[in-house]
Amino acid sequence: MNTFAMKNWEESVVSGTEGAPRVAYAHATLAYSGLIEGESVLDYLLYYAGEGYDGGDTTSPGLERIEGSVDGRKGSFVIKHDTGFDTQGIRSAFTVVEGSGTGELAGITGSGTTTGALGEPTMSYTLEYAL
Repeated sequence: MNTFAMKNWEESVVSGTEGAPRVAYAHATLAYSGLIEGESVLDYLLYYAGEGYDGGDTTSPGLERIEGSVDGRKGSFVIKHDTGFDTQGIRSAFTVVEGSGTGELAGITGSGTTTGALGEPTMSYTLEYAL
C-alpha cells in the first residue's frame, strides 16, 4: 500500500481574512512509504472562498520535493500538485516536473494522485513513472 503521513503543517493567511475569501500559504513536511520511501517538503498556495463554501471544484497549486527512493532507486524529484479539498477530504493530481530528478532518479517522468480524509493519520497515493 502506498501512503504518506503529514509530519508538519504551517499555514498563514496571505491576503483576505478568516471566514471570507482569502489566499493562504502552507508549508508542510511529509513521510512516504510504499513505492516511494522517503520524506518531502511541500509548499501550497491555497484559496478559500469563504465561510460555508464546501470546496467544490476549486484546486490549489503546490510544489513538493521528495527525497528518498522510488522502487529502490535513490535520489530526489519535484512534483507539481493541483489539489482540491472539501468536507469530504483531499484529492490531488500531480505531475513530475521535467528535469527535476537527481541521482538514480535523474530523467524521471510521471504522474499520480493523492486522496485522503481530513483528520486521518495517513493518505494514499498513486505514481505511474518512467526512467
